[in-house]
Amino acid sequence: MSLQDYSVQRFTQDLIAGLTVGLVALPLAMAFGISSGVTPQAGIYTAVVAGFLISALGGSRLQIGGPTGAFVVIVAGIVAKFGVSGLALVTLMAGAMLILMGVTGLGAAVRFIPRPVTIGFTNGIALLIASTQIKDFLGLRTPAVPSEFVPRLVLLSEHLASVNVAAVAVGGISLAIILLLPRVTKRIPGSIVALLVTTLAALLLHLPVETIGSKFGGIPSGMPHFTLPELKWAHLVPLLPSAFTVALLAAIESLLSAVVADGMSGDRHNSNVELIAQGIANMVSPMFGGIPATGAIARTATNIRSGAQSPVSGMVHALTLLAILVVAAPVARFIPLATLAAVLFVVAYNMGEWREIGIILRLSMADIAVWACTFALTVLADLTVAVEVGMALAALLYIYRIAETTSVSPVTDAYIRDGQAHILQDKSVPPYVRILRIHGPFLFGATEKLAEVTHDLSPFPQVVILRLRNMTALDATGLHALTVLAKRLRESGRTLILCGARDQPGRLLAQSELTEQIGQANILPNVDEALDRARQVWLDFGGVGGEIASDMSREVGLGRQG
Repeated sequence: MSLQDYSVQRFTQDLIAGLTVGLVALPLAMAFGISSGVTPQAGIYTAVVAGFLISALGGSRLQIGGPTGAFVVIVAGIVAKFGVSGLALVTLMAGAMLILMGVTGLGAAVRFIPRPVTIGFTNGIALLIASTQIKDFLGLRTPAVPSEFVPRLVLLSEHLASVNVAAVAVGGISLAIILLLPRVTKRIPGSIVALLVTTLAALLLHLPVETIGSKFGGIPSGMPHFTLPELKWAHLVPLLPSAFTVALLAAIESLLSAVVADGMSGDRHNSNVELIAQGIANMVSPMFGGIPATGAIARTATNIRSGAQSPVSGMVHALTLLAILVVAAPVARFIPLATLAAVLFVVAYNMGEWREIGIILRLSMADIAVWACTFALTVLADLTVAVEVGMALAALLYIYRIAETTSVSPVTDAYIRDGQAHILQDKSVPPYVRILRIHGPFLFGATEKLAEVTHDLSPFPQVVILRLRNMTALDATGLHALTVLAKRLRESGRTLILCGARDQPGRLLAQSELTEQIGQANILPNVDEALDRARQVWLDFGGVGGEIASDMSREVGLGRQG
């Protein structure tokens, strides 16, 4: 950010965006703290300290950092086994690993996590978060709830008779406000309105529900205190796998969030700088009583939609939370836990990417197996095991797909004749067409190359032909990258045409929703026919892409007058 270009108007926009995100982050930070097995103030301290550092030092201008749902399950497990001192050590080690990733450029290795693995553990984490909130949402009276999924559900089912009607009412009203208020206005965060309404109700009506005050004794007001964590070096080696998982999750989540920010703002983040900032934030956070932090996708999107212009908005968001700590902390003791449970139910639903399951189930049995194993192990074992097994399965699948691309066959007259339609040397490419080609396997780890080439769509003409003749293999991650490109081109008013897909990529494309998105008429067997189709789109629609016509039999693909 250049101070020369920074004006009072931009600061005003940053101020409004920062205040908005700060209010959105308040209930989330408390809820993540509680569900992680620590105190609600630990979540707020993390949002204040780590949130400020991530915005001030990060490689993404509009990224918002803080505690997120991705860490809830693993943090709760660490606290249960090693205590808060063990969590502090894990967070410090994870921070050091993130800095190392950024300094050495190893952040690029995050791209080598295939989509079925990412979706599998995201689905699993979301389900686990939701299951941890059932007790508070229903107001159940139970002994200590087990950290394992199945024993937790068994215990909760055995104590269903102790349901607190008042807690269910508070949770239900909170859910209704959070889900319905955005239909009326998106200017006021639903979670804040739910928090205010239910807290006032609990206070004025003396509702018999558990609150932050009754469980934690309230939230201390004032600045978080600096304390060096108590480091137990005997825990160093046993905690290494957990630290690696936290670092990996922080890297994935922050870079995914940065990509979302780039897409919404037209900016381009620096991955390595972002990882260094995340590392510094995670090393400092436990010194102020905080927990692991990373980029928060929903809060980053809220920041951009609220008009943020620079990293100042993220720093204002952190300072807003600090001001609330100083001024309004005593009031927080009346917040019902059922309200925070409702907030986390919505978080779990939104972070679960449940729609992606349908997409995964349309892929090959191997992709489905990788997703199912990762999902099941996340829920039934733990996240570290899930990621390790998922990555091992994905690596084996990668080797299998690469082996599949090798073929030995004689060159015949028919082969030479068939190849004529694919060569470009004798073709005339009109000015309204840009041809891109993918050469080699388009699998996880390679998809960033397409994103780099198509980052700025402004120089691209009206029709883009993606030549797949030399793309030897395709997987779920590659398919997702093609789907993202198709969506971006459509939204920019351009038409995407695919041509020349070989056997394995062709089969995967045929059973994916990408075919439905761009239209069967825009998937051709060779570049000859693709150029003819481009000409037809240009003559019929001026090359302007748009929504697919409802009557696919008319085969208008993405072309639409406009």
